[in-house]
Parts: sequence; C-alpha cells; structure tokens
Amino acid sequence: MAATVLALPLAAQQTSQGNNGQGQGTSAGGRAASGPATVQAAQQTLQTISGSGGSGQSSGATGGSSVSANDYKGSLVSGTATAGVLELSLDDAIQRGFRTNLGVILQSSQIQSANGSRLQQLQALLPTVTGSATVTVQQINLAAYGLSFPGIPTIVGPFQTVDFRAYLSQSLLNVQSIQNYLAAKHNFQGTKLTAEDARNMVVLTVGNAYLTCIADESRITAEEAEKANAKVSLDQATANHDAGTSPRLDVLRAQVDYQNADQQLIQARNTLEKDKLALARAIGLPLEQQFRLADAVPFDAAKPTTAEQSFSDALKNRKDLQGLAERVQGAELQKKAAVAEQYPKVDVTGDFGTLGRTLGSNHGTYTATGEVSAPILQIAKTRGDRDVADAQLQQQRARYSDQVQQVNADVRGALLDIETAAKLVEATRSNVDLANEALSEAQQRFRSGVTDNLAVSDAQAQTQQANDQYISALYQHNVAKLSLARAVGYAGTDYKQALQLGGK
Repeated sequence: MAATVLALPLAAQQTSQGNNGQGQGTSAGGRAASGPATVQAAQQTLQTISGSGGSGQSSGATGGSSVSANDYKGSLVSGTATAGVLELSLDDAIQRGFRTNLGVILQSSQIQSANGSRLQQLQALLPTVTGSATVTVQQINLAAYGLSFPGIPTIVGPFQTVDFRAYLSQSLLNVQSIQNYLAAKHNFQGTKLTAEDARNMVVLTVGNAYLTCIADESRITAEEAEKANAKVSLDQATANHDAGTSPRLDVLRAQVDYQNADQQLIQARNTLEKDKLALARAIGLPLEQQFRLADAVPFDAAKPTTAEQSFSDALKNRKDLQGLAERVQGAELQKKAAVAEQYPKVDVTGDFGTLGRTLGSNHGTYTATGEVSAPILQIAKTRGDRDVADAQLQQQRARYSDQVQQVNADVRGALLDIETAAKLVEATRSNVDLANEALSEAQQRFRSGVTDNLAVSDAQAQTQQANDQYISALYQHNVAKLSLARAVGYAGTDYKQALQLGGK
C-alpha cells in the first residue's frame, strides 16, 4: 500500500498534535498514529527557508515600507470564478503568481518610488524655468511716505503695469547635489535588482503551496487505503466473532481502528481544502474557484553539486545580493554628499520679460545674477549629517556582509536537507514495504485463528506511520530542491530545473 506521494516536512510529524485541532489518533493497539500534516507546519517550513531571502530590505535607502516574506502569501485576485473544475498545473500556478502575487506588486511599487526619488535628486542639477503673467493696479498716497511737492497731488494713480516674465535658475556647481543624485541612482538600481529577486520568492512560495497540496492529496490516498484495510480487519473480526472463534474484544478493537482511520481521512480532506485556499491566495485565484492539481512530482534525485560551487553561483546570481551592493555604494555617496555640504556652490538666476502700462507699451526687461555661496559656520549640522550618513553606510555594509553569510548558510543548509531527505526517502520507502508485509502477515494469522487482532491493530498503526514518514520525506526532498534553487538564485528563471521536471 505504498503511496507515491509528496507531503509535509518531518516537522509536521512532531507538531501535528494540537495544530489546527488535528491531533494524533491512537490505535487500539496502543501506538500513536501520525496525524495528517497541517497548514501551520507547512507555513513554518516556508518561513524557515524564505525568511532570509533579502527581499524584505528592498526599501531601506528609499524610505518606503519593506516587503516581507508574508506578503508573498497574498495576491490581487485576477478574474472571476468559472463554472467547472480548473486544471491547475505547477507551471500555471507559478505564472499566475508572477502576475498577481502581492510581493511582486509591492516590489513594482518600490521601483516606482525609488525612481521618483532619483528624479527628485536629478532636478537639483537641471535648469528650473518658471513663467508668470501679472497685471498690477496701484494707487499711492505720497503723503503717507512723507512726500509732498507743490503742484503735485499727493494721491497718484490709479495706474497699472502689465508684466510677462520667465524665470531661470541653474546650479553650475553643487557637489552635494551631484553626490545625492548618484546615490539615488544606485538606490534605484538596488531596488530594481531586489524586485527581480521577487520572482525567486514567488516560485518558492507558490511551489511550496502547490507541493503541500500534492502532499495532502497523497495523504488522503494513503488514509483511504488505511480505512479500507481497517474495514477488512473489522469484517474479519465480526465474522470470527459470529463463528464463535474470537471474543467480542477483537470486534471492539477493530471498530476503534476503523473509526480512527475514518477520522484521519476527514482531517486529511479538510487540510487539503485549507491548503488549496492558501495556494489560491498566493496566485490570485478566486477563493470560490474549484480547481484540481494537474501535476505530481515524484522522487527524482537532485543533481550532484558542492557547497562551494553552489555558493559561488549564488554570489553571481542572487539579485538581492547585487541590490544590497548597490545600496552600499549609494550609502558611500550619501556620506560624500554630507561632507560636500561645506563646499562652495555656484548658482545663476535670471529673468526676462516685458513690462509696461499696457500690452502695446511693454518693453523687454531682464535680470541676470551669478552667486557663489559657502557655509561659514554650521559645524554642528555638518558633523551631524556626516555622522548620520556614516552610520547608514556602516549599516548597509553590515547588512551586505551578513546577507553573504546567510546565502552561504542557506546553500549549505539546503544541500544538507537534500542529502538527508534523499536518504529518508529510501529508508521510509523500505519501511512502507516492511509495514505492509507485517500487516498482511498479521491479517493472515488472525484469519487463521492463530492469534487475536491486537497484532493487526498494531500493524495498521505502524503502516500508517510509515506512510506518513514516506510522504514527509518526499515533500522534504522536493522543497529542499526548491530552497536550493532560491538560495543559488535561479528559481525565478528555471524552477523546472530545480525540481528536475524537464519538459513536464
């Protein structure tokens, strides 16, 4: 009764009791049977492998709000639910995620915000031209100003002036503005690179959700087989009791096992429906849309690689690392801009227009001004701005250094998980075969009247546990491959390679 399936990580076996109300069942033989994997366990696994992705630091230098790993679990709903059942492949789910996932959308907004900051800094280096048209009507009381001339009225006017004018201001030399603009350019580039890394996070999040649903379907298949086996044992115990060859206790024990199997099946079906909701949330699918998983990802050994080679590839591929490097350069330029506050600035301003009492009498007038200015005494401000910029630079350097080490740890951790999970797949697959053989032997002995059905009940619990562990090992192996692809930085461009799907 081996199940060719995928499921939740081994941590689910350790934490299933009490999660979402899905505790472990206990067989009549006294052994605890592993309960169905839970949504919470899947989310904990995803947090572990994606929490250090780096995308959450997308806006440290631009002032926007950050994008967290939890944002990738949401989406903007695209379209409306359709009649019938939608066939949803893994590729379809990921492509939908690229279009509608909340993390991707928020990253796009971060790009727009960073570009706006860059343009704001650029304007300080470009000419600024404004225009105005004014009509002024005045009447002046000369006596109010102490002016009084014989034969001249003290009240002058009313009279009007008509002025059409354009104003120009241009910075000829401003080192601080130049450095600020260059820093904004690097921050903008860093945000773009971080947004590109968002595709890796989408693949990891959606891929995990899809594999979790496959796991749930596989567990349902296993639980249905367990229930069928329990029904066979119950029928046999009932027949033996009716024939007078076994006590009522055997029937009661078989009934408890059958009901436990039915409870586990109910829980497994509920878990699948909830995990499908989580998948729909991540890809923008209407929650009322019915869909069926079109793909299954069986065990396929990962391609051999070394930690050193994978880490070297990650340093070249990880867009979030490249984005952090850009922000380090931006912080360096911000520090230079703070130092440049004390440098002289050269600006020119001017205006040109026509001025007169009426449009017909207007005459051209202009003003041109050149100005050199420099701060003479602002010691506290200059030093304070320099200290703030230096602190931000140290923070960016520390983040970058830490992220490099985190990537190294992620790569090595994923390789360890792949190696361990591959061994677990082989071991648990053997355990499933042995448990099925033991169950068959116990059923035959009970059928022959050699023993009671206590051994059958115990063998059923062991079979269920073996199937759960096999399902978990398959899931753990495949999600570890996705985790490695994200750690190295190619999940967003070649997730099929990550799972060795080929053209599937």
